[in-house]
Amino acid sequence: MSLMLRKSVSIVAGGLLASLAGLANMDARAGEWDVAGSVAAETRIFPGSRSFQGQDDSVFSPSLVLEPEVVYQWNRGNDRLTFRPFWRFDADDPERTHGDIREATWLRLGKGWDLQVGVGKVFWGVTESVHLVDIINQTDNVEDTDGEDKLGQPLINLNLENDWGMLELFVLPGFRERTFAGSRARLRGPNPVDTDNPTFDAGSEEYHVDFAARWSRVFGDLDMGLSHFNGTSREPRLIPANDGGRVVFRPHYDLIDQTGLDLQYTVDAWLWKLEAMTRSGHGNRFGAGVAGVEYTFYQIGGNADLGLLAEYAYDGRNASRAPAVVSDNDVFVALRLALNDEKDTTALLGAFVDRVTGETFVSLEAERRLNDYWKMELEGRLSPYVPKDGFAFGTRNDDFVTLRLTRYF
Repeated sequence: MSLMLRKSVSIVAGGLLASLAGLANMDARAGEWDVAGSVAAETRIFPGSRSFQGQDDSVFSPSLVLEPEVVYQWNRGNDRLTFRPFWRFDADDPERTHGDIREATWLRLGKGWDLQVGVGKVFWGVTESVHLVDIINQTDNVEDTDGEDKLGQPLINLNLENDWGMLELFVLPGFRERTFAGSRARLRGPNPVDTDNPTFDAGSEEYHVDFAARWSRVFGDLDMGLSHFNGTSREPRLIPANDGGRVVFRPHYDLIDQTGLDLQYTVDAWLWKLEAMTRSGHGNRFGAGVAGVEYTFYQIGGNADLGLLAEYAYDGRNASRAPAVVSDNDVFVALRLALNDEKDTTALLGAFVDRVTGETFVSLEAERRLNDYWKMELEGRLSPYVPKDGFAFGTRNDDFVTLRLTRYF
């Protein structure tokens, strides 16, 4: 056993014993509770007609979201329990009506280390358009089409921090399958996804234990991260299958190895960004990368900041052996506006354009606080041009705008 591994095991064991002893002797008055969260009313507006028979053809699709959070900490804040469930109730898509535990963790803080055990969320990455190195959590695909919403992941996470940087070590004992829109829903494509009958490379299927690690360090104006993942791919291949005379897609989850790099260099008003990865397990090993720049004009027209973003994404995977992606040879451009007012008004308008086919996606996100408890949000997902062989041809009529009113407590 290496010195680093022996040290890690020793820290974990010591932390567990110390915290269990603390729990056993804890006075109820020594702890501190915090209860917060939000409830939101939301509606999606679909201006176009449905593409396929059996889909819901409603223009307005309302839903309700509840996301409370309970935190209990003790031992002078060195031990913390966090519980954050999530529920959505959707009027039209039974698959979008779902619940999840976004976070249910015990966190122990030590000197130069911390340990997290339970169900949690981890984000890696620096770019705006595509997050190639973000691989710990599974995408909650029924929440939105941008891939930003994630399911909670069972994990044991040990972080070590020293002069050499930070080392994050993960044991991931349990796999979460990706969510997909139901057969009646918009945004489902021409063939429904049969989420009841997935297949896996791993013989233990969703009980396969994955491993991941990431080292990161700041070198002056440069933030650098190196990561590796070994386990079940969060991206499924969709395999055509016959289901009682109709064609459906069945998700297949391959075993992969992925090594990633993320860099962010800050100089004055410029941010230079890079994410790159190489992966095996989907046919031949391939590489992918996204690189870009963001320049911000500060205090224009008063206190507002305006950011200009441009990124290029490339993916070298074999489409017949790997899950399909939209970002194989694409340019992303965007405007980011922050008014820096007392209502925290922000907006982001971006466009993704395929350099070969011209397929175009437009995204709009804007939000504004109404007061200390209420916030209004507007989101738009549009596809103004989709060719017949385009990635999103099956959902070309499913442009939508989302209006959301959130109450925080």
